[in-house]
Amino acid sequence: MKITLTGSLGHIGKPLATELVQKGHEVIVISSNPEKQQAIEALGATAAIGSLEDVEFLTANFTGADAVYTMVPPANYMDHNLDLPAYCHRISNNFVAAIQASGVKRVVHLSSIGAHLDHGTGIIIAHHDVEVDLNKLTDVAITFMRPTSFYYNLFGYVDMIKNAGVIAANYGADDLIPWVSPIDIAAAVADEMVTPIAGRKVRYVGSDELTGHETARILGEAIGKPDLKWVLISNEQAQQGLEKAGLQPSIAAGLVEMYGSLHTGVFSADYFSNRPAVMGKVKLADFAKEFAAAFK
Repeated sequence: MKITLTGSLGHIGKPLATELVQKGHEVIVISSNPEKQQAIEALGATAAIGSLEDVEFLTANFTGADAVYTMVPPANYMDHNLDLPAYCHRISNNFVAAIQASGVKRVVHLSSIGAHLDHGTGIIIAHHDVEVDLNKLTDVAITFMRPTSFYYNLFGYVDMIKNAGVIAANYGADDLIPWVSPIDIAAAVADEMVTPIAGRKVRYVGSDELTGHETARILGEAIGKPDLKWVLISNEQAQQGLEKAGLQPSIAAGLVEMYGSLHTGVFSADYFSNRPAVMGKVKLADFAKEFAAAFK
């Protein structure tokens, strides 16, 4: 197959491109960074250097593809001028225009757990809105990949553990948290790219399911702090902490609402009703080794 990937060589993009090339597919990797060209070509893929803001560029690189993988790159949450919904809409509308113009018939899109909800999910509402935009496409088969909480988001607690000796958030503790590795997401996306479907499909991806307390214990053992605790704090405390860390207040509020929804169970209810038939291979104990290296 001829497959075009957005996402450059990110946490998901690199293992995804590697697997598809190894399985004999012709792979084009779109990246906005010219410095990535050599690394992309070293994998055996073709580098397409350009911007997701350029519809003509996207159209040219989608044309002739048997399948396309789309994702909206992370925005800079420290940018106080960021309009996250507008940014996501702009990219998704560019995808829609390029898919229509190129005639692509198979799309796999990286969405998120919670994207089925149209309110109460904070920043994840942007993923819902992107799904709405892509659903405007007719005669295109689309799989919406909905991964759970990324392991690497836990890196954000390194300084807190060093300074306060705990993980403190407005979710977790006794809450059951579905975690996922980008390696497992890449494997699921690669599988979906070559699976014919009609219409629409939602596929959740998870690697491990642990409470906040269990998560803290596993990370704590890896970093030599076996008594590490996960402490539940208020929404107000979480908001203050995120703003103190430099996040735009509206983005901080969006994160607090998202985590609050996970705490109440609303956010993850659809996931638990439609769990993956097979969980990913990378467990939190495996990720804890990476976490320990970063901690040290």
